[in-house]
Amino acid sequence: MDKRQAIGSWLSGPRAAAEDAGVDFGYRGEQLGLPESGPGSIARPGRRLGALAVDWALCVLIAYSLITDGYGPATSNWALLIFFLLHVLTVGTVGFTPGKRLFGIRVVAEGTGTVNPLRALLRSLLLCLAIPPLIWDRDGRGLHDRLARTVELRI
Repeated sequence: MDKRQAIGSWLSGPRAAAEDAGVDFGYRGEQLGLPESGPGSIARPGRRLGALAVDWALCVLIAYSLITDGYGPATSNWALLIFFLLHVLTVGTVGFTPGKRLFGIRVVAEGTGTVNPLRALLRSLLLCLAIPPLIWDRDGRGLHDRLARTVELRI
């Protein structure tokens, strides 16, 4: 191996180096039996972040206009509570929030395909803690999805 190959593998990261060594990672969602792309595949991070931004903006708007009547430190606290309630109620009943619906994402349970309210409660609680969504697995699911045994799919 010459120096250019060694530097290239270092710059591209451990996954590329492992793939060059012959390790087959497959695609996101393959271990769950999901298609690689199209409806029913794992939702990509861009869609998920967009849906999160829409939901948060909606919750801040509700807290700002209906509860605190102005922007202050209390607005963010109320927005977080509204965000939690929004996720528990909408994901636990129809499987998506307004932002997820706008971006074509649905939350489903791994085995059954529907999310019961207890899973939605656990998932929403972990989502509001902010650290679990930042820890991803090989399929691109956050720790909050793994612990609640849910998956975010494209509609």
